[in-house]
Amino acid sequence: MGLFRKKNKVLVLGGGSARGLCNIGVLKVLEREFGPGKLPFDMIIGTSIGSLIGAAYCLGMSPQDLEKRASGFSWPKLVDLGLHPTGLIKGDKLEEIIRDCVNGGSFSGMKIPFALTTTDLETGEELIHESGDLVKLIRASCSWPGIFSAVEIEGRMLVDGGVRNSVPTKWAYKKGATFVVAVNPGFAVMKGKITNLLQATIQAMQIMGDELNSYQAGTSDVAVEPLLQNIDQFGFDKAGAIIRQGEAAAEDKIREIKTKINRLW
Repeated sequence: MGLFRKKNKVLVLGGGSARGLCNIGVLKVLEREFGPGKLPFDMIIGTSIGSLIGAAYCLGMSPQDLEKRASGFSWPKLVDLGLHPTGLIKGDKLEEIIRDCVNGGSFSGMKIPFALTTTDLETGEELIHESGDLVKLIRASCSWPGIFSAVEIEGRMLVDGGVRNSVPTKWAYKKGATFVVAVNPGFAVMKGKITNLLQATIQAMQIMGDELNSYQAGTSDVAVEPLLQNIDQFGFDKAGAIIRQGEAAAEDKIREIKTKINRLW
């Protein structure tokens, strides 16, 4: 049967940089309803910051501890500028944060089976990982090309899984899932006048990303979609509000989640 029992239930944690902190709020509600360490999922799959949150949780870190750590996240703590062909930020500071969160853990030590996604920048191939160097793979999954430098692993130049799978429901079903709950942090599509090239470029990326996210989350059995309004991917200073919106969205969907899970037994 591999990693799954007969009824395969998978929780998917989407990416979105600061917006992805909403995953913590969702985990808080799920634990409140099902009990600490008793989530009714056979696997968790994460992308980008969802890979960091998912890995730390599956290694035993509570949502409350994750929330405390999130309050200390900020772009100044992540930024170490350097010249690299694939990104402006080296990513060494990001790796330190990841290493601290997983605290020496590995895929084999997960309390819930866990997988994360990356993208091969040179081939465009989408990859899923259930083994390997956990810290390096999370760093790769969080490294949006052009911002963070790519991570070379086994001869591949790996970057953010969100380039292809910001909400990796596809991989949940490929792994044999019959029931998927997906957290979609969404993108920050702004409303207003565009006055320069940078704004136009960022807005175009937000629109494309939001469309991809909506499609991927829409293939799940239950999509949890927090209302983050104008909070963008850089809004780590709004961590508390983002997490609360994750809680609110999960509370809105919890009856549906429990009803559908009960039908599987």
